[in-house]
Amino acid sequence: MEPVRIIPCLDMKEGRVVKGVHFVELKDVADPVEAAKAYCEQGADEIAFLDITATVEGRRTMFEVARKVADVIDCPFTIGGGLKSLEDVAAALDAGASCASISSAAFRDPDMIAEAVEEFGGDTITVAIDADASDAMPSGREVYIDGGRTATGKDATEFAKEMAAIGVGQILPTSKKTDGTTAGYDLQLTREIAEATGLPIIASGGAGKLEDFYLAATEGKANGLLAASVFHFGTFTVRQVKDYLKKRGVPVRE
Repeated sequence: MEPVRIIPCLDMKEGRVVKGVHFVELKDVADPVEAAKAYCEQGADEIAFLDITATVEGRRTMFEVARKVADVIDCPFTIGGGLKSLEDVAAALDAGASCASISSAAFRDPDMIAEAVEEFGGDTITVAIDADASDAMPSGREVYIDGGRTATGKDATEFAKEMAAIGVGQILPTSKKTDGTTAGYDLQLTREIAEATGLPIIASGGAGKLEDFYLAATEGKANGLLAASVFHFGTFTVRQVKDYLKKRGVPVRE
């Protein structure tokens, strides 16, 4: 088993870190530069910076803010939210990202994703899939776009397989059902996508207990564990999560 990555997530709106439940009821929680620096000092393996309202507001990602975050951290950095062109991906990488996370545009314009993989390399491209429970889908999970606001009628696992075939480096599935609830990750979602694609999977949405991280890495087959609320509100530190996983036999990066 490869060492898992612990990834604090900065959901961004109007230049501030926010957190909601089920993608709504957003509350201001932190300054992104201060938060990112603190998480790296705690031992974060990566920081995710996701401009969650860029797409629905029809604007570009807050690259200026992202650059300020990149300047104070020394760990890998993912930028996402509102990326919809090769120029946007290039701007994210230029702002200090090691990886660009693309969601709505991946669904609307898969050819752009193929071009990005060819231009920048698959390791720099993460496809983020927001999904919600749906009995109409073979996997029981439907893809949502526009910050989780628009149902697509597309099965989440099938879409992940299509993105894997294009050559993206990893998949970041976030469950609307569990997002912000601290009731645990959607293990079915992460496990099915991991098994179907063979790609690295970042579990996202719902971490509330230390055991949730363990279950995501084992039952959920995720090798990246993204969380927001538990870190923002001081429930656990990154180091506490790593120590717990290590004691349970899950390898972590030191």
